[in-house]
This record gives sequence, structure tokens and C-alpha cells, in this order.
Amino acid sequence: MSLLALAVEIATAARDAGGRALMVGGAVRDRLLGLPAKDLDMEVYGLTAEQLEELGRGFGSANLVGQRFAVLNISTDRGIAELSLPRRESKTGPGHKGFEVTADPNMDFADACRRRDFTVNAMLEDPLTGEIIDPYNGRADLQRGVLRHVSSAFAEDPLRVLRAARFAARFNWKIHPSTSELCRQLDLSELPRERIEGEWRHILAAAYPGTGLLALELCGALRFFPELQALRGVPQDPIWHPEGDVLQHTAYCLNAAVQRRPEMEDWWIEMLAVMCHDLGKAEHTYFERGRWRCPNHDSAGEPYTRSLLERLNGHKDVAAPVVALVKEHLRPSQLYFARDQVSDAGIRRLALRVDIPALCRVSWSDAAGRLETMPLPWEPEEWLLERAARLGVKEQAPANFLRGADLLERGWPGGREVGLVLARAFELQLDGKLADREAALAWLDQQRA
Repeated sequence: MSLLALAVEIATAARDAGGRALMVGGAVRDRLLGLPAKDLDMEVYGLTAEQLEELGRGFGSANLVGQRFAVLNISTDRGIAELSLPRRESKTGPGHKGFEVTADPNMDFADACRRRDFTVNAMLEDPLTGEIIDPYNGRADLQRGVLRHVSSAFAEDPLRVLRAARFAARFNWKIHPSTSELCRQLDLSELPRERIEGEWRHILAAAYPGTGLLALELCGALRFFPELQALRGVPQDPIWHPEGDVLQHTAYCLNAAVQRRPEMEDWWIEMLAVMCHDLGKAEHTYFERGRWRCPNHDSAGEPYTRSLLERLNGHKDVAAPVVALVKEHLRPSQLYFARDQVSDAGIRRLALRVDIPALCRVSWSDAAGRLETMPLPWEPEEWLLERAARLGVKEQAPANFLRGADLLERGWPGGREVGLVLARAFELQLDGKLADREAALAWLDQQRA
């Protein structure tokens, strides 16, 4: 049974109890857009918190989030629904949690919707009649693809700046000038890092992540991510980059990367790498001999990538693979153009530094971050993946044929010497001078002869 059918059942039960249950927020917005419902939020008017809880328990497992503001999460075999009473919010402290919330089942619709963020999310729908209640003209903004704040209460929660970018990234919507102006006055430093990371995940997982990036700039939010803000105004050679400066290029790259995202083993890592790949250009671009140049910006991007990731989540297990992709993002094209001189050893060593299929996708996204469409298959990627597959390093990095136990079994003393011998054997293996484990063991025996 669909969530709409569940909404009808809940609304019927609320009516029988003397109240009125209306779908609210994203549930209404997405229905008007013709999108399938992902969740069901309903606001129940005319019932007490106790009546709401009794109503909810008639449909499945119910969890009352807060007695004072009466939000009930219901888990049913038909989906998950959130039931709540209309409520008033007043700002009591910094951040997105600094609110005093009080339920009021007798509020009028306009007052209840006033606390919502955007007009497109401030509509209600009666599932029994299909009536749309739209006190702030959200339906007109929905048709125009405009994000407009409902009221001045928007400014009480700085998280809404990131939510504006999230919706821009999801639907390719524009932000109304009055809303972007209000956003520029808000301080994102009040927000906990995990909430910032969560919104960035939504942005980079959306259909238009580059649009979300530019929306953050429009809202003045990139000042809290200075590594990205520094890309605005950094010039590029118009022959190679007719799309504009480095920030514009990065936005194009992110939007292009969406085409490859279904292939990504870890989309979060790869999308972060696409976003960070040119951070080194901000301080390493100069004009020389009639053109803009940025040599070594790939390796120069490491410290900026690390500092940006620290702002987003601070997880070392994320930073290491992202940095590797940023530092190597030019390699597929460079190797392809010099392919007649590229050794097998070079490919093996590349596989030690970075995941090669992921690198190809990031590099393609960089190449696709321009005004014209980038074709697939892409020749540098095809060539590199074929070489890596032939060498057995496409899916995993090469591992040393020898182990420390091999040396100890042959009477080598433990300690530093074992490590030196293993390292020497591995270098020979990478150079193609030891073809397999048997050859490596034979070489090892020769070293004690």
C-alpha cells in the first residue's frame, strides 16, 4: 500500500477522533512535482498530545519524540510516518537546536506554516479531499523553481542556508534574491560539524551538485569554506577552460560527475575529490608568456583539501583517499599522451598510490567540466584501465610476493634487515624483475648464498 493510502487512513482516523490530519512539507511538494513520496509527514489539528499518541498507536509501533511538542514517529508495514501537532517555536540560543517548542493543536494554518523554511515546503494537503492549503503562495514558487523564505523566522536557524543549497542541487532551483540576502547574514559556525557534513552529503548526492556549490556562494556561505571561496576569480586559460574561472569549472565538474556516480564504489570519496581537485590553483596560478598557467596544482592541492575536509568531517579515513585522487587527477591524461614511454612499473606504482578506476572517473569529470559534452568511452581512461587490467592492478594494488615469515623460515635474523630485504624485493617486483612468488623466493635464497 502506498504512503498516500496510509495518509488517507490516518486522516480518516483523525477525522473520526474529532481532528484533521494534513500532509505537510516535502510530502506535498513532491506530490505536486509528480515525484514518488519518500516519507510521510502529517500535522494533526484539533487533537491533544494524548489523542495523537492513541491515534498513532492504531497504525503500528509509535515513538513519542517529545511530550511538549508532540511529534510521533510511526513505523508500519506500509512505511514510516511522522505525526505532529502544530507547534510554535521561539529562539532561545545559538544553532539549529536553540529553540523552545510548544505544541498548539488550535493554531491556524498560516501560523503553523510560518515556522517552515521555504514557501515550497509550507503547503498542506488534505488527503481526504485533495485540497491544497497554501498560505504563502508556495505553489507559484514551485512552478517557477524558486526558493523563497517564508518569514523572518528563517534567520533563526543557520542550517537553512545549507538546506537552500541542498534544494538547489536537488531540483536545479534558483534562490530568491531576498532569501540569498538573508542567508548572507547567518553564521554557519554555530552548526555542529556532523550537521554540516550531512548537508554536504545531500548536496553531492543530488542531481545538480555544482548548482548547489554555486548556491552556497550566492548565499555567502563559502566564506565558511574558504578553500572553495578562494577559487572564485582564479583565471584559467580560455582555450582549455572557456567555461570561466576555477569555481565555475568546479561546478561544471560536479554536475558532470553525476553521470559517473552510479559506477562509483564510494561516491562520497569520489565526489569530494571532484570538488577538491583544483583547490591548488587558488595560490598556484600565474600569467606567463601570454597565458595563464598553474603547474603542479595537483600536488599543491593537498593541504587545501585536508583543511576543507577537516571542516566537513575530520575523518582521516576520508582524507587519505580523497587527497590521493586530488594529487593524481591529471595522471590519466598525462600517461595517455606519453603512452609509448610509460612503463609497466609506472602503472604498478600508480596503483599503490590510488584506486585506478576511481581516478579515471575523477579525471574524466575534470575533463568534462567545460561547456561541451565529454564523450564516453574516454580514450585516456580506456587505455589506462586496459593497461592496469593486463598487469593485474586494476581492481587492487600489487602486494609483495614475499612475507616476513619467508625470511625467518630461512634463518634471517629479525629486525630492520627483514624490512629492508622485503622493500628491495618489492621494488624488483614492481619493476617486473620478479614475475611471481616462486621467482621472489628464488631471489631470496640467492641473497644468503
